[in-house]
Amino acid sequence: MEWTLYGLPFAATIMMIIASHELGHYLTARRYRIRSSLPMFIPAPFTLLGTLGAFIIIRSPFPTRRALLDVGLAGPFAGFLVCIPALLIGIAGSRPATGGAAAEGSFQLGEPLILKAATALLWPDPTQQDLLLSPVGLAAWFGLLLTAINLLPIGQLDGGHAAYALFKDKAHRLSSFAFFALVPMSLLAPSWLFFALLAYVLGIRRPHPPTLADGVHLPRSSKVLGVLGLVTFVLCFTPQPIKISWRMLFEEFGGG
Repeated sequence: MEWTLYGLPFAATIMMIIASHELGHYLTARRYRIRSSLPMFIPAPFTLLGTLGAFIIIRSPFPTRRALLDVGLAGPFAGFLVCIPALLIGIAGSRPATGGAAAEGSFQLGEPLILKAATALLWPDPTQQDLLLSPVGLAAWFGLLLTAINLLPIGQLDGGHAAYALFKDKAHRLSSFAFFALVPMSLLAPSWLFFALLAYVLGIRRPHPPTLADGVHLPRSSKVLGVLGLVTFVLCFTPQPIKISWRMLFEEFGGG
């Protein structure tokens, strides 16, 4: 019963965040009359999230770079907007760890800027070091992480689409830089090595497909949208998502 009471709010919240993300893509694609599928979830029952996320299939080319930018960023923006109230509700429903120490069997999470701001707003006691996140708060944290990862300017990630829309052929250099930055970051958090491999699979070496009218200039509003995408990334990003080192992993699996 305890796991059910914890799992249902967590599952409902994370599904709402992921569904909002994909619906942002879908509805914006419809606005530009781009043919696409409805959002489809990828079940993964034996993982921490219970899903590998969701996706839509784009069935027609993007008409302009503006359309590519709007469709690419609509997903992270929509998911982020759902994350904000979920984060506030989740932080408000959390509780301090006994004696300031994390509970046995728990793990420490990195704190993106927006999480720090929400914690300072709702738990202003500066002496409180550890907070046990509620199910909704934990789901919101994962939503922020997924948003940050999707906004990386790499390959076929949403950030990769936005980078191409803004910088065209120069986006490939930005994509390469972001990819190689993940490798040293894996020294801080082993999980970044997995994301680096994922980025490689998503086409770090392949040029981004052009739109039907690449030569059409972007309006100023699109450049503002790109800046908002960068701000959203900064608010959601944390260099060490799960505070575990390579040494801790070796000790855990090596029995040391």
